[in-house]
Amino acid sequence: MARRILIVQGHPDPADEHLCHALADAYAEGARAAGHEVRRIEVARLDVPLLRSKADFDAGEPPPVARLGQQAIEWAEHLVIVYPLWLGTMPALLKGWLEQVLRPGFAFEVGGLGWKPRLRGRSARVVVTMGMPALAYRLFYFSHSLRSLERNILKFVGVAPVRHTVVGGVDALRDAATWLDRLRRLGAAAR
Repeated sequence: MARRILIVQGHPDPADEHLCHALADAYAEGARAAGHEVRRIEVARLDVPLLRSKADFDAGEPPPVARLGQQAIEWAEHLVIVYPLWLGTMPALLKGWLEQVLRPGFAFEVGGLGWKPRLRGRSARVVVTMGMPALAYRLFYFSHSLRSLERNILKFVGVAPVRHTVVGGVDALRDAATWLDRLRRLGAAAR
C-alpha cells in the first residue's frame, strides 16, 4: 500500500555533497520506485528563527517556516529525519526547526494532569551519521541523542513506531554503496 512520506533533511549545510544528502536521496528513490509519494524539507535552506521564551513556544504565532513544516507533517504518514551527529546530538538548526514546528496545539495539547499527543498514526525512521563507530555510540554513549529524539520528541507527540539507522565511521567509509542500497530498500518498504 502506497504511503505519504516526508523526508526532513537535517544537515545544516545546504551543499549536496554530504552523506546525509545521499542517504536521503536513496531513501526517496526507493520509496518513489515502490509507488510511495515523497515530499522533502531541506532544513538548511530555511530561515529558522530560534524560540527564546516559553511564552512564545506556548502561545506565540508560529513563523511561516513552522506552518509549512506543520502542513507537511499533517500530510505525511511516515517521517524520515536524517542528520549528522554534531557535539553528541542533532545540529542546532534541526532542533530549532523541530521546536518551531512541534508546538502545543499542533503536536500536542496540554491540560489536566498531562498532555495529549496529536500526531498519532504516523511512524518514523531516524537516520544518523557520525564519525565514531556506531557500536561506540551505542555502548559508550548509550545512543543518548537518538533516544532523546525518539522518546522525548517523536513519541511524546504520538509518532510511533520510531525506527532508526545509525551510520558510524563515516570519515573512514570507503564505499557508501551498501548504505545507499540499504536506504533504498527501507524507502521501498516505507520503514
